[in-house]
Amino acid sequence: MSQTMLSLLAFAPLVLAAVLLVGFNWPAKRAMPAVLILSIVIALGAWGMSTNRVIASILQGLILTGAVLWIIFGAILLLNTLKHSGAIKAIRGGFANISPDRRVQVIIVAWLFGCFIEGASGFGTPAAVAAPLLVALGFPAMGAVMLGMMVQSTPVSFGAVGTPIVVGVSGGLDKAGISAQLLASGSDWEVFYRLVTSEVALTHAAIGILMPLLMCVMMTRFFGRNKSWSEGLAIAPFAIFAGLCFVLPYAAAGVFLGPEFPSMIGALVGLAIVVPAAKAGFLLPKKSWDFADAKDWPSHWLGSIEIKLDELTSKAPMSVGLAWLPYLLLAIALVASRVSPEIKTFFTKNLVLGWANILGEKGLSGSIQFLYLPGGIMVMVVLATFFLQRMKFSELKAAVAESSRTLLGAGFVLVFTIPMVRILINSGVNVANLPSMPRAMAELVASSVGSVYPFFAASVGALGAFIAGSNTVSNLMMSQFQFDTAHLIGVSGAMLVASQAVGAAAGNMIAIHNVVAASATVGLMGREGSILRMTILPTLYYIIMAGVIAMVAIYGFGVTDPTMLIAKP
Repeated sequence: MSQTMLSLLAFAPLVLAAVLLVGFNWPAKRAMPAVLILSIVIALGAWGMSTNRVIASILQGLILTGAVLWIIFGAILLLNTLKHSGAIKAIRGGFANISPDRRVQVIIVAWLFGCFIEGASGFGTPAAVAAPLLVALGFPAMGAVMLGMMVQSTPVSFGAVGTPIVVGVSGGLDKAGISAQLLASGSDWEVFYRLVTSEVALTHAAIGILMPLLMCVMMTRFFGRNKSWSEGLAIAPFAIFAGLCFVLPYAAAGVFLGPEFPSMIGALVGLAIVVPAAKAGFLLPKKSWDFADAKDWPSHWLGSIEIKLDELTSKAPMSVGLAWLPYLLLAIALVASRVSPEIKTFFTKNLVLGWANILGEKGLSGSIQFLYLPGGIMVMVVLATFFLQRMKFSELKAAVAESSRTLLGAGFVLVFTIPMVRILINSGVNVANLPSMPRAMAELVASSVGSVYPFFAASVGALGAFIAGSNTVSNLMMSQFQFDTAHLIGVSGAMLVASQAVGAAAGNMIAIHNVVAASATVGLMGREGSILRMTILPTLYYIIMAGVIAMVAIYGFGVTDPTMLIAKP
């Protein structure tokens, strides 16, 4: 079989996923089992992997799936716990009277608070939380969903306390193989991992400065009485100021602390600065902006659910400080577990489920660190919240039940997706002495596109997120392909993996199931196509800018990484 045919065959599982999910509109729970089966057939038939190695790869994928689900469960449980305790109502209520200008409300409520929710919870929750809040504040339902989708961009790579990087990039790369390359060049995995995280944070920060302004411009153009771009541009000084207040601490956290913190820290610092500035009128235009009277709105803007701030929960009022306390505890616990050697050792050595050299396959290992993973820390914060906010057991039980249902929905898809990814990554060990499937894909792309590929790396990540509906899954599927392509064209693997992560975050703005989930919260169903036609604009802005940054970084500034210090494989 020719090299080109092998490369095309390696792409087949991803192509099948795209055809079934997008072309035939299959749900992922039907499509991904079929994709896994095709991957197994190609691995055993065309690639000559041993049955033992395929089974070991599936088991490795299932262990990694367990780690992802543990994080998802903790993140969603914390959000649901705060909903049932009344904390979310108190947090939302605190935003209601900051400014009558809808552009200011978008920046503070949708962008900054939405970015915080993404950092703490991820998995589509910002749009599902922000959209009903905006409707409660008087926004049209369709506009609220569009704005909620746009939040799912800059903060997403570090959403759910870093899951797309902690699990997506780490799980999507051949960690053992790359570590061997790094050791040969006098470096190690931790250095490479931090480099990828830093480059993701800096790329997002450069692009994300303008996202608050873009949200305002989109709102005034599509939902204003005058359909005006200029009415959104009028708030540019304040919007750019708010963008900087988020991205500067965000980037610093990514460079110096790691992937768990940027979105939460950027949002908290941003809120602490921007809210008082808005109340003081700092950089705000003299003329406030509002929608036309609600009775004049087109019917397709409206959802079927009426939401009022005072009806979000029947619990007694809670102070804003007490409402935010669990998130403060989460931040402290995360920092302590990552920075303090003693605490880190305790968390990483206790309550660990692991399997080294699965089924005797050297280098195929997996583990779940129940305490160290963000899921465990969030569960501990939930227990503290139960007592601090004086919850009833029935409320905690309801939060656990809701979170478990969400977990089952996400879990069923991941049970097939992640093992498929591990088969592709581990396919380099085979009787036919073929390169791994991601490397075969990379060889085809490298020979077809060549040195300009870095411009398209983010687009590949966005396409993966559009197909899979998840930044994390896109990173799992495409990270090794990006790394291998980088080495074949002689550029930084870390930079292209970072571009992958940035593009996959942007792809969340057009992820169909995220649109459906957000629309459901405000009773706006059947309008997904209209919303996607709007959110494609910020998505294009994002991936084009990411492509330009990658090209400038690689060919303008000569960005490199430790794996480039040895001969190309």
